[in-house]
Amino acid sequence: MFFKDIIGQAETKQRLIQSVKEGFIPHARLISGREGTGTLPLALAYARYLLCTNRQENDACGTCPSCQKFNKYSHPDLHFVYPIINKKGSKDAFCDDFLPEWRKFISATPYANLTSWLEKIAADNAQGLIYARESDAITRKLNLKAYESEYKIMIIWLPEKMNETAANKLLKLLEEPPEKTIFLLVSEEPEKIITTIRSRTQNLIVPPIADADLAQALAGKYDLSPEDIQLVVRLAKGSYEEAIHIIHSTGENEVYLDLFITIMRNSWKRDVKNMKAKAEQFAAMGRDKQKSFLAYAQRMIRENFLYCLQVPEINYMNRKEVDFAVNFHPYVHAGNIMEFVEELALAEKHIESNVNPRMIFFDLSMKIAVLLKK
Repeated sequence: MFFKDIIGQAETKQRLIQSVKEGFIPHARLISGREGTGTLPLALAYARYLLCTNRQENDACGTCPSCQKFNKYSHPDLHFVYPIINKKGSKDAFCDDFLPEWRKFISATPYANLTSWLEKIAADNAQGLIYARESDAITRKLNLKAYESEYKIMIIWLPEKMNETAANKLLKLLEEPPEKTIFLLVSEEPEKIITTIRSRTQNLIVPPIADADLAQALAGKYDLSPEDIQLVVRLAKGSYEEAIHIIHSTGENEVYLDLFITIMRNSWKRDVKNMKAKAEQFAAMGRDKQKSFLAYAQRMIRENFLYCLQVPEINYMNRKEVDFAVNFHPYVHAGNIMEFVEELALAEKHIESNVNPRMIFFDLSMKIAVLLKK
């Protein structure tokens, strides 16, 4: 990853490059921003620039021995920490156990999110964490001398996923860092990192990608009409990862929209027979898709409520969703919007708790029937 490969973020890139030129290289940076804005790509490009032995005006050279190793993320002075899972039959998994998969992952999809990474390592329903034992591996690596470069660089992706013990050990390293060591903490939820760690880092907040930059990147990769690109950009809200998800999930969203419409119609007509039939369909979707649908339904309820205001700039629906909202939006109003959102959020919580999905869905449909008439 080079600075030139990063979508937009011209000001942020220049800020990092200039800091190196001026010799202002803090031992710990917290690079934070929402998913898909380029936090990890910026950390990778910055690390490459720091390790490059023939830096150019605005990027690494790409040809020196350091850059050649960096191409495969195998530079001996570059280290990574990221959320992992315990492998079956093992309670002592370390990040290095997943290093080959990690290198391929960030090479192919540097803008991807935690969900994509966990799918890559077949986590199933396990949560990715940075375990306490990882802190010992960090300490061991960083106490060694740099092999080839002036600096040793430790990139910690999603430090908010750190076990409390690991976070406290990291704090000690940040307070007394090994010589010529640079920490790059890449976070999507910096408020979840302990305050004492945040206070010892130089914070760099990465803004959403500008619409024009995002549109240009999508136009160069996908065969979409200018109108469709503008719609995707508007829905993505400055996130390249979200834009890619929107493009690839068009079919899935259409399924969710059809199900949402059917639920609302069955509930309005109080069609108990079809409510039960849809409950069976819902139960067969699988837990992840059930949660995704309920999140989609919450978004649709909010969007239909906002549609009443007739301010297109604050609405984020595609054409088919708008076609449905034209007639449906009057049924979502100040008198029921909060209850709608609460019931859908409660259903999502029950799915996470492994409650019978048929019961959840049928009960939700009955409650919706009441809210629509309210």
